Amino acid sequence: MAKIPVLEIFGPTIQGEGRVIGRKTMFVRTAGCDYRCSWCDSSFTWDGSAKEDIRMMTAEEIYDELYQIGGEMFNHVTISGGNPALIKGIQELVDLFEGKNIYSALETQGSKFQPWMTQIDDLTISPKPPSSKMKPNLFILDEVIKQCKHDTLNLKVVIFDNEDYAFAKMIHHRYPSIPFYLQVGNPYLDGEHVSHHTEKLLSLYESLVTRVMESSDMNNVYVLPQLHTLLWSNKKGV
Repeated sequence: MAKIPVLEIFGPTIQGEGRVIGRKTMFVRTAGCDYRCSWCDSSFTWDGSAKEDIRMMTAEEIYDELYQIGGEMFNHVTISGGNPALIKGIQELVDLFEGKNIYSALETQGSKFQPWMTQIDDLTISPKPPSSKMKPNLFILDEVIKQCKHDTLNLKVVIFDNEDYAFAKMIHHRYPSIPFYLQVGNPYLDGEHVSHHTEKLLSLYESLVTRVMESSDMNNVYVLPQLHTLLWSNKKGV
């Protein structure tokens, strides 16, 4: 059986981002990413700092640990990263979830397609904006989106500044038929607990909401906070 590089398995908790924000879920966080975003809140998945924590696990081993932790208290699992779309072997995990009637979610930047992504129930593609210091290949993004099932797909862009907002507009109007979510970015990553973090993030969120309300070409979008940071700051494993 294929082995998957796993850094964390935890939950039950809530999904803090995207279309299924607030959804009760378990998390499987994989190692490895093809991007190096400047504001990444999970840089330990690719910067080598947690390489000793990586476990190569089969789909059955991952499910057994999910059940050991969550028991009967979950029916939804979020596959997170890093970029899980780099890992072909996740096919066996998704097949296992389907066989056990467990719903699945995935977020990826849209740089790589895997056939198993068509089986994901809640698929978020999140192209990275200019503030990330990454430059998405829009032609590859077009091809990835073309191969995905659009009834399970949504797009999300994280907003830190004016350039990000302009990028988000471009992405939204490039794919106008796909549900589109804006999410305020978290610039306060210094430590697990940031002083007055919730108040700071809510202020940024209010500013983004105000901006969208005043944009005539952003009428068909959803504006979200990063819910888990409002509750738990930068704490890992929640």
